[in-house]
Amino acid sequence: MSYLKYTQYVYLVAAVFFTFKAVEIWNEENDQHFLFLGIAILSVFMFFFRRRFAKKFEDRNNKS
Repeated sequence: MSYLKYTQYVYLVAAVFFTFKAVEIWNEENDQHFLFLGIAILSVFMFFFRRRFAKKFEDRNNKS
Protein backbone atom coordinates (compact mmCIF):
# COMPACT_ATOMS: atom_id res chain seq x y z
CA MET A 1 0.00 0.00 0.00
CA SER A 2 2.94 2.33 -0.44
CA TYR A 3 1.31 3.82 -3.53
CA LEU A 4 -1.11 5.73 -1.28
CA LYS A 5 1.78 7.96 -0.26
CA TYR A 6 2.24 9.10 -3.84
CA THR A 7 -1.27 9.19 -5.27
CA GLN A 8 -2.23 12.13 -3.11
CA TYR A 9 0.24 14.29 -5.03
CA VAL A 10 -1.65 13.64 -8.25
CA TYR A 11 -4.35 15.91 -6.85
CA LEU A 12 -1.83 18.72 -6.38
CA VAL A 13 -0.62 18.32 -9.95
CA ALA A 14 -4.22 18.45 -11.15
CA ALA A 15 -4.86 21.59 -9.07
CA VAL A 16 -1.86 23.34 -10.60
CA PHE A 17 -2.89 22.31 -14.11
CA PHE A 18 -6.50 23.47 -13.75
CA THR A 19 -5.45 26.74 -12.10
CA PHE A 20 -3.07 27.41 -14.97
CA LYS A 21 -5.79 26.58 -17.49
CA ALA A 22 -8.26 28.92 -15.74
CA VAL A 23 -5.79 31.80 -15.77
CA GLU A 24 -5.01 31.12 -19.41
CA ILE A 25 -8.67 31.46 -20.51
CA TRP A 26 -9.72 34.11 -17.97
CA ASN A 27 -10.53 36.87 -20.49
CA GLU A 28 -12.59 34.80 -22.90
CA GLU A 29 -16.33 35.25 -23.30
CA ASN A 30 -17.44 31.93 -21.85
CA ASP A 31 -17.51 31.10 -18.15
CA GLN A 32 -15.39 27.99 -18.47
CA HIS A 33 -12.70 29.42 -16.18
CA PHE A 34 -15.08 29.04 -13.22
CA LEU A 35 -15.33 25.33 -13.93
CA PHE A 36 -11.55 24.99 -13.98
CA LEU A 37 -11.21 26.94 -10.74
CA GLY A 38 -13.85 24.74 -9.11
CA ILE A 39 -12.01 21.60 -10.13
CA ALA A 40 -8.74 23.08 -8.83
CA ILE A 41 -10.31 23.84 -5.44
CA LEU A 42 -11.80 20.36 -5.31
CA SER A 43 -8.39 18.87 -6.11
CA VAL A 44 -6.74 20.75 -3.25
CA PHE A 45 -9.49 19.56 -0.91
CA MET A 46 -9.00 15.98 -2.09
CA PHE A 47 -5.24 16.25 -1.51
CA PHE A 48 -5.74 17.14 2.15
CA PHE A 49 -8.50 14.56 2.54
CA ARG A 50 -6.37 11.74 1.06
CA ARG A 51 -3.37 12.85 3.13
CA ARG A 52 -5.40 12.67 6.31
CA PHE A 53 -6.89 9.31 5.31
CA ALA A 54 -3.43 7.86 4.53
CA LYS A 55 -2.11 9.05 7.89
CA LYS A 56 -5.04 7.42 9.73
CA PHE A 57 -4.50 4.22 7.76
CA GLU A 58 -0.79 4.21 8.60
CA ASP A 59 -1.41 4.90 12.29
CA ARG A 60 -3.93 2.07 12.44
CA ASN A 61 -1.46 -0.35 10.87
CA ASN A 62 1.31 0.73 13.29
CA LYS A 63 -0.91 0.04 16.32
CA SER A 64 -1.57 -3.53 15.23
